[in-house]
Amino acid sequence: MLEGVSVDPGRTMLPVSPQISLRVESPFPRGPWNVAVEHECQNSVSPRSPRNTSLVNPVGRWWVWVDVVHPRCAGIDCSKKDAKVCVRIAGQGRKRASSTVTTWGATTSQILALREHLLAEKVTCVVIESTSDYWKPFYYLLDDALDMMLVNASRVRNVPGRKTDVSDAGWLADLGAHGLVTASLVPPPLIRALRDLTRARTHITRERSREVLRLEKLLEDAGIKLSSVATDITGVSGRAMLEALIAGQTDPAVIADLAKRTLRRKIPDLTEALVGRFNEHHAFMARLFLDRIDAHSADIGRLDARIEEAMAPFRAARELLISIPGFSTKTAEVFIAETGGDMSMFPSAGHLASWAGVSPGSNESAGRIKSTKTRPGNPYLKGALGVSAMSAARSKNTSFSAKYQRIRSRRGPMRALVAVEHALIITAWNILTDGAFYRELGADYYTVRKPAKAKARAVSQLEALGYTVTLTPLADTA
Repeated sequence: MLEGVSVDPGRTMLPVSPQISLRVESPFPRGPWNVAVEHECQNSVSPRSPRNTSLVNPVGRWWVWVDVVHPRCAGIDCSKKDAKVCVRIAGQGRKRASSTVTTWGATTSQILALREHLLAEKVTCVVIESTSDYWKPFYYLLDDALDMMLVNASRVRNVPGRKTDVSDAGWLADLGAHGLVTASLVPPPLIRALRDLTRARTHITRERSREVLRLEKLLEDAGIKLSSVATDITGVSGRAMLEALIAGQTDPAVIADLAKRTLRRKIPDLTEALVGRFNEHHAFMARLFLDRIDAHSADIGRLDARIEEAMAPFRAARELLISIPGFSTKTAEVFIAETGGDMSMFPSAGHLASWAGVSPGSNESAGRIKSTKTRPGNPYLKGALGVSAMSAARSKNTSFSAKYQRIRSRRGPMRALVAVEHALIITAWNILTDGAFYRELGADYYTVRKPAKAKARAVSQLEALGYTVTLTPLADTA
């Protein structure tokens, strides 16, 4: 009997050694589905069949049936200039599955010709790897006529040392044919446009912050310690002082007198901080940085207006989200842009938290948990949740602030922030699923929920201070 031969319609037979160190002997590169077959055999060496598989033992060897989900499947390994496309067709009876690999250009006309080729081959599933942004032209042009599946590159990694573009395409086709890959979330065009806008705003906002830091470094070079007194050197007062320095004003007292509102209380400190060696070179560089900051601010304003227009279909969801403590309008917009606002795409709140990268990871081996570090998730959503978590942790009389204080004392501030992020995204999922506004649980939520733990904690703290504690219920005292 041949390895990898299909002798039953819809299934492929793979050989497995019956030794204790069970090893998959297959012409296919080793992958996660081979490991899964190993694990099943290690758990049960008896010929009892695991679910959706069957085991036979011809001449001292185990053979494993693997279901074929898509008899005609294609795998695409794309790059900037071209793509390798493997069309895999399952064999009938004792006939081996056939695979044909072709090369197609990455231009629109070539992709449209590829679509006609795949339709002529009657392909029912197309698996494409998310390589940079090169997958987008293929996915968007093929998705309207074919069942496309975008997969994470880290989930379908081939064997090191045996990796080529052709073998990658064949590996993707094999995984897709047996249903061993999970599709990534690709939102509809309306959400994709909103996502482009919110991500562009995030990038430009970060770049503006970098320009402010460059300006601060320039002032340090000139000996001007404005940032030591003023919190925001680009605010109304700071901007007026910088304009005076650029204009050639050298009297620190005159420049310090430009301070506004509460900063006027620090005029003596400002006068001392504005003594430096600000010269013509510093004036030129400061003007350059201020102009760049103004340009970024203008771009952010244009993006805000455009995002407001794109948010028209999602304003109801945004209003629900901003009712959560710590959720600003921008955070709500990022949440909707990254998740699509449709919580039916995520089976549960925990699934959404795992996808976003704010739930504990799993790294267990030999019964020992090595690490619970969070996995890399959506960086834009994770960043917005981090800002909201810090805001919620500083809020007054909320369950989120109580959660932060309770965990910080035991696990530290960083783990407490991640816990608040997890609580925020769980709350957001439930709010959008139920269509109801946030209802505050109160700062005493955890105390009321588990009074015995709160009492034991308070007693232990008093005993640590050297007191003997005797508790008497108020009802008995009355």
